[in-house]
Formats: sequence, structure tokens, C-alpha cells
Amino acid sequence: MVSAGTAATAGTTVAAGATEHRPLIITLFGLFVVATLAITIWAGRQTKGAADFYAGGRQFTGFQNGLAISGDYMSAASFLGIAGAIALFGYDGFLYSIGFLVAWLVALLLVAEPLRNSGRYTMGDVLAYRMRQRPVRTAAGTSTIVVSIFYLLAQMAGAGVLVSLLLGITSDLGKIVIVSLVGVLMILYVTIGGMKGTTWVQMIKAVLLIAGTLLITFLVLLKFNFNISDLLGKAADNSGQGVKFLEPGLKYGKDSLTKLDFISLGLALVLGTAGLPHILIRFYTVPTAKAARKSVNWAIGIIGAFYLMTIVLGFGAAALLKRTDIIASNKAGTTAAPLLAQEIGGGADSTGGAILLAVISAVAFATILAVVAGLTLASSSSFAHDIYVNVIRKGKATEKEEVRAARWSTVVIGAAAIALGAMARDLNVAGLVALAFAVAASANLPTILYSLFWKRFTTQGALWSIYGGLVTAVGLVLFSPVVSGKPTSMFKDADFYWFPLENPGIISIPVGFLLGWLGTVLSKEQADPQKFAELEVRSLTGTGAH
Repeated sequence: MVSAGTAATAGTTVAAGATEHRPLIITLFGLFVVATLAITIWAGRQTKGAADFYAGGRQFTGFQNGLAISGDYMSAASFLGIAGAIALFGYDGFLYSIGFLVAWLVALLLVAEPLRNSGRYTMGDVLAYRMRQRPVRTAAGTSTIVVSIFYLLAQMAGAGVLVSLLLGITSDLGKIVIVSLVGVLMILYVTIGGMKGTTWVQMIKAVLLIAGTLLITFLVLLKFNFNISDLLGKAADNSGQGVKFLEPGLKYGKDSLTKLDFISLGLALVLGTAGLPHILIRFYTVPTAKAARKSVNWAIGIIGAFYLMTIVLGFGAAALLKRTDIIASNKAGTTAAPLLAQEIGGGADSTGGAILLAVISAVAFATILAVVAGLTLASSSSFAHDIYVNVIRKGKATEKEEVRAARWSTVVIGAAAIALGAMARDLNVAGLVALAFAVAASANLPTILYSLFWKRFTTQGALWSIYGGLVTAVGLVLFSPVVSGKPTSMFKDADFYWFPLENPGIISIPVGFLLGWLGTVLSKEQADPQKFAELEVRSLTGTGAH
């Protein structure tokens, strides 16, 4: 445990550096917000109909979309959460970097091109092509919203921690106000700019994040004369764990239960990306399947370089910062990267440290805003297109009504994200994102793969897979240590957990696949072979794609 005195010292050190240069920090934040809102307003004026709002008019190139995908994917979990996890747990924290990157191979090989060819705006379009529209669209919309809200929790938590650190806010009320302001900005980005505005914000953010991360990586390596061995050795010595810090097992190797949790986490990370709604909708913003494939190729290159740099950030924080100071600032390690920037710039009392802290924190804030905009757009698009237009209005809504419904649903989803994000403000953002990956891999991925590649797959199989995977994953999370029973839980004073793992993937992902198969083989309806043949040709060749 970190003593109150240690916590106070760490908080004072950060606050002192931040307070002296607070005008600079606020100016950088303000400049980014004003610039991105201006872009959003410009994009909003060019948004004429549903295709513009949902897919940006399909006018983006493969490179532009790859950059935007990178901006959408490199979230607060990547920048803040992984650096913190590595700083506290060494090798075991680095496993997040591996999982997030390897997941793109699944997305590239199995999902990107067929999905772009088969759908129009949402995952529900793919399912509805060969199944009963209303039930599968309702299920797809529900799943999209739930997964997006899980992911939004992580971004909101990261925003609250980050801005609180910079502005010296320690009260719970102050942190809730910060989360609320981020939510309001998120709502404005989506309601005004739609996909076009969101895409430009994500591209700008990707460039800023890569540049900021590259700068800190260079300075850390310079500090150790570009000797990786010296960096790792100092990190191990400074961690208090010695060589164990660089070996597997510090977080996930204590007993058989933690090892099982690691396997569960790995499954969720590797399989989750291909089922994330805010990533899937990005494949619809390019004109062709070839451009979609190029998008993923560019994204893998950019994201791969970024995750290599997070290793240096994490071990750099472990080497140059006191473990007690990292935990005192945020017990989940979320502020390790900004604190490292401050330290590498000269320390809390230096102008260089304050400037670097302000720059990196502004980049992290940009990261959060761009990702929450993408998540909210995915949720509102699915509600408006799948549920409102095709279920409630039975396909009879005008484009104007559809876009209006998407904008109103953005407000509702944003309000829900604000409320839940306020409760999750002290949890590790990488862990929260891993939960979103588990839910996506349990509910969305089985249904997508079965629909694209199994000709016998039926509507009942799709419904069992989506709802079964969703309920299993969310239910296990609710009764896990993430929510209650431990000092690090969302509700630390409550204790109603009975599922021992922090990530449900090892149970819920196989359940999603099993229920999809079981629902199909027990179904009385027969799949239409002609529809599957049409979908197969369309998914592989792009013939008839929008």
C-alpha cells in the first residue's frame, strides 16, 4: 500500500509542476478543442445525407482511412493504460501491447475485405442480407451499443484522471465534472460532423500521438545512450522486483488462477478487434474493398510502430520514476506516461518538464476525444440505421429522419457514457478496454464469421450467438473482481463477486461460438443457399457492393 504521506508528496510534486505552467496547459488543450471543433463544423456543412453521416461519403483513400483507423484504435488504453501496466508489472504489462497488435492480423485476414463488400453502414447490414432483418438488426444494434459503452468507460476514466492530474483536481466532484465536459465535446463532434468530421479528427490525432510518442521514446533512449539493456536493467532495479520484473508472472503468474486470467485476456485481445463496432464501420468509409485492405495494411504499420514505442514508455517510466509516485498519482498507473514526460523534460519544477507534460497530456486528451467520437458514432449509427429505420420504422424513414435519429441517439449514449465513466474513473483503462474486447469477441465475432463463411447459419443461430455471448460476457464481468470485492474494484465497498477472473473471454468467447452453432442445428428454419451464394460472391469479389 502507498502511505498517505507518499501520496501527498507525489501529488504535490505533480501539482507544483503543473500549477506553475497551468496557463500553458490550458492553452494547449483549448487550441486542440477549438481546432477540432472548427474542422467538425466544416465537415458538418458537407454532410448532406446518411452516406455522408455514416461513411463520410466513402471518399477517403486507403492511406487516409488507415491513419484514421490508427487514430481510432490507439486509444487512452494504448497510450496511458499500457505504459502504466508495463511500469507497474513489467513483462506482464507488455502483453497488452502484443495482444492489441496481433489482433489486427485476425481483422486483416478474416474480416476487413469481406465486411466492406457485404455491408453498407453497420454490422447489421451483413447479417440482414441473408437472415430475417428485424430480429438480427435489433440484436446487432444492442450488441454494438453495449460494446461501445464498455469501451467508452475506459476513455472517460482516462480523461478524468489525466485532466485531474494537470489541473490539480482531487475531489470526486471535480473529476465527474471533467468526465461530463469530455462527454459534451464527444456529443458535439458526432452530432455536428458525423463520420467526415470524426475521421479528420482521428487522422490529426494519430499524427499528434505518433509524434508525441516518438519524441518521448527518443528522449528516454537518449537518456540511456540508446542502450536497451541499460534501460531494462535500471527498470528492473528501480521496480523493487529485480529480474522478476522482466520475466512472465509478476501479475499473471502468481497461481493457476492468474495464469488462467492471462489466457482469458489474450483470447479477448487477439479476437476482439475484429468485432469492435467503431473499427468495423471504418471499413465502409473507403470506395472499394481494395482500399479497405490497404487501410488495414497502413494501420498495422502505424499501430505496430506505436506499440513498439509503448514498450520504451513503460520501461522508461519504471526506470526513471518511483513506483510509489506512479501509484500515488493513480493506483492503476494511468498517469505513468505524462509523469515520464515531465521527468524526462527536467522534472516537476522545470520549464521543460512542464512544457513536455503539457504537450503529452494534450496529445493524450486528443487521443481520448478522437476515440470517444468514433465509439459514439458507431453506437448512434447502429441505433439509427439498424433499430430506428429498419425495425421501428420498417424501412420507411427518410434519410433526414434517419440522420436526426442518429444525432439524438448520440446525446442519449453520451449521457450514459458520462454517468458510467464517472463511476469507473479509478480503474486501469487498459483493463477496461480488454473487457470491451471480450464482449466484442463473444457477441459479434462468432456471428460475423458464421454469417460470412457458414452456409447453414440461420437467424436463430445469430440471435443465440449475439445475445448468448453478450449476456455471458457482461454477466461474468458484473460478478467479477472488476466490479466488486477488491480495493481496486469499481465498487470497492461492496462484495458480490463469485467469478474469479478479471476477464471473461476464456468462458464467454467459446460460449458465443457454441451458441451460434447450437442455435443453428436446433433451428427448424433452413438457411437460403441462394442468399449465401450471393453473399459469398459479393464478399469475395465486391460485386454489388455499395
